[in-house]
Amino acid sequence: MSKPVTPLLAADAIIQLMDQPGRPFVLIERKYPPYGWAIPGGFVDVGETVEAAAIREMREETCLEVTLTALLGIYSNPNRDSRNHTVTAVYVAEAYGLPQAADDAKNFGLFTFDNLPESLAFDHALVLQDFQNYLHSGQVTPLRI
Repeated sequence: MSKPVTPLLAADAIIQLMDQPGRPFVLIERKYPPYGWAIPGGFVDVGETVEAAAIREMREETCLEVTLTALLGIYSNPNRDSRNHTVTAVYVAEAYGLPQAADDAKNFGLFTFDNLPESLAFDHALVLQDFQNYLHSGQVTPLRI
């Protein structure tokens, strides 16, 4: 039996900085195409859980030690990433301190819903809308069938 061809698997996390006024969240400016501002994240390694990948990617891209608090949702639209069909699990996370841009991050920014950057990568505008809804209602992402 041949091995199935499947989408790539990624893990992202929206990091709220708990010791900063207004609890802003961290976005990174991507160093490589597709350019723009993005929720930190990256690909899951073979033998790694998705949760462990999210924590590792946060450390690699922002130099923050995070605590995952919720699974916001799974994003699987085949067109969400122009490079490949990539499915991502997006977590909500908490951290303390200030990030540093590292690895695939050219820069970082601290944002609230009142000052989002115009150029968001991938489907991250939708993900941030879902995060805003989660903060107001406690409801995770609705199923999009």
